[in-house]
Amino acid sequence: MREPTTLDLLNTRRTVTAAFLDAPGPSADELRELITIAMRVPDHGKLAPWRFIALTQDVRKTLAPKLRALREIDEPDLPVESRDKVDSIFVQAPLCLVVVSTAAEHVKIPIWEQELSVGASTMNLIMGAHAMGYAAQWLTGWATYNADAKALLGVSKDEKIAGFIHIGTPTVPPTQRPRPAVDDHLTTLSV
Repeated sequence: MREPTTLDLLNTRRTVTAAFLDAPGPSADELRELITIAMRVPDHGKLAPWRFIALTQDVRKTLAPKLRALREIDEPDLPVESRDKVDSIFVQAPLCLVVVSTAAEHVKIPIWEQELSVGASTMNLIMGAHAMGYAAQWLTGWATYNADAKALLGVSKDEKIAGFIHIGTPTVPPTQRPRPAVDDHLTTLSV
């Protein structure tokens, strides 16, 4: 079997939901390589406006009831089934990385450009996981925006969570979904 090319990887990457990601996950060495890959993105001003928090399954099992308690304060009418589903998805994959945006006012570099770098970093992380044979899902949700949840995760009030990246071995094949038509999103400017 031939090694996949970069174009093969870009064309075959699909999301597998966190509920269907199981062990094994990235080793410690693979995690370091993933973070190295994630940081190889355009970064105007060399600000490195991102950081990563690794959450193992054990850590997430400890955090889950604390996050759930905070959410119950915020959303007391949320059905129990929805809370249970969120809890189970949060702890399923072997690894969850919190991608944190540290974008801040700068004399020269707009926050928007820093945030674009964070998004690029997150996508590199996902593509790196795919290249290693894993699957990933990029999730946000309630904890992304709640100040108390962010604090519990070690994220300061001046930072933003770009997403929770769940990584593991898929237990189901990735599915295709309809993609936008290229012609609906590509314009060639004529002068």
